[in-house]
Amino acid sequence: MKTFVAKPAEVERKWYLVDAEDLVLGRMAVEIADILRGKHKTIFTPHVDTGDFVIVVNAEKVHLTGNKRNNERFYWHTGWAGGIKDQTLGARLDGKHPERVVIKAVERMISRNPLGSQIMTKLKVYAGPDHPHEAQQPEVLDIAARSRKNKKAA
Repeated sequence: MKTFVAKPAEVERKWYLVDAEDLVLGRMAVEIADILRGKHKTIFTPHVDTGDFVIVVNAEKVHLTGNKRNNERFYWHTGWAGGIKDQTLGARLDGKHPERVVIKAVERMISRNPLGSQIMTKLKVYAGPDHPHEAQQPEVLDIAARSRKNKKAA
């Protein structure tokens, strides 16, 4: 019996649409990372990009459990002496680019190497409900239906 190894030319890619409204951020990011990586396919090969494209809409309406909105912080350094800056997760979601919260959550679940960079190019995130990828006819992916914990409790 021989081991099957997918070749990049053999991979068929689909487009999925995820509505992030009221979805728990971390749980949604796990599902998206698996689809981007291709782990849901039978032809999954670790060193080949076998994943699909994912479009995330309503990223600004994602749900955070516990006190993460106020306690979780993003840090960065300006490059100047004493230039460490920080911002809460809630301030990021209410700010100018709320889609970056979802991008960073998914990015941290993908390996940090050239293949990971290639995989991340297949993620398209938009703060509002509109996206320019209608021509690709994305299939709606209902992450909330996969587990009751994936959606904010009413």
